[in-house]
Amino acid sequence: MALLWTVAVFALLIVIHELGHFWAAKRSGVLVHEFSLGFGPRLAFVRRGETEYSLRLLPLGGFVRMAGMQPEEEGLERVPPERRFLGRPLGDRFRIIAAGPVMNVVLAVVLFTLVFAVIGVPVARPVVGEVVAGYPAAEAGLQPGDRILTIDGRRIASWEQVVAAIQAAGGRAVELTVQRGDRVLTVRVTPRPDPQRPGVGVVGIRPQLETMRTGVLQALVQGAEATYRVAAGFVLALVHMATGRGGFDVIGPVGIGQQIGEAAQVGLSQVVLLAAVLSANLALVNLLPVPALDGGRLLFLAVEAVRGRPVDPEQENLIHFLGFALLMLLAIVITYRDLVRLGAS
Repeated sequence: MALLWTVAVFALLIVIHELGHFWAAKRSGVLVHEFSLGFGPRLAFVRRGETEYSLRLLPLGGFVRMAGMQPEEEGLERVPPERRFLGRPLGDRFRIIAAGPVMNVVLAVVLFTLVFAVIGVPVARPVVGEVVAGYPAAEAGLQPGDRILTIDGRRIASWEQVVAAIQAAGGRAVELTVQRGDRVLTVRVTPRPDPQRPGVGVVGIRPQLETMRTGVLQALVQGAEATYRVAAGFVLALVHMATGRGGFDVIGPVGIGQQIGEAAQVGLSQVVLLAAVLSANLALVNLLPVPALDGGRLLFLAVEAVRGRPVDPEQENLIHFLGFALLMLLAIVITYRDLVRLGAS
């Protein structure tokens, strides 16, 4: 099941991204030869009109093959100049390249909105959902359904406050005021030291989860805000990495697949939330000014706008080819690290 979720999430992110390029190319009148999901040998394809829709072996991305992107393209002389990518005005080419990342941003907002408005977000209230047998909470008489009102006289409004108060106590006894039905009870619990985290206490309770949903308009605002926070976090991580304040802790397809599998065990909302985060990150990664990425191609268009003439297409294609080769090498290294990390865990 985890594998199916991983394939579904990857396919969604790639298809939406490439649909952005495809739609913008069609709107600009550019001839699209192929819309592909994946790289490498072609596994299957179907032709609709002037475009082939194909599925390829390596699910590491996708591409939209447009007429005129390669000057030496075979049969290019049969394509009218205005239907070639390089034959379109600078603004059209910019929109075609930028449309992929833009669609990933839109997808992130839509997925966040879907979770907030339709699926709902599991929220941990300060209510006991489960009491683990043999732990201090069970021995003290706490029961599922008990609402925790105070801990050591401090008012409790969230489960996070419950966790913080118990962990901070270490091995010291804490006094819980709980509401059980119509009664208010006082329960004294002595946390058990957590052997894996010195100085942290545990009592053996888990929260009761409630599904929270909001109105569509509010969810849309929250979705946009969540996408912005993800983007800001991504940029901050890049800054920290570039300035040496953060390590190179990047995961590849294997690591992402593991995260999707773990999210699937929690529930649908977690899978969709993770897909939204991945979509926003994919947009930003593609906007990096690196050859072969959309950001690299946009950089060449910016140079063309400043110079008043394009960079030699053959030189640009060579740079993108070398960039793609380096990205594939980096993907192999990251995948190897993911496999080593997965094996160690």
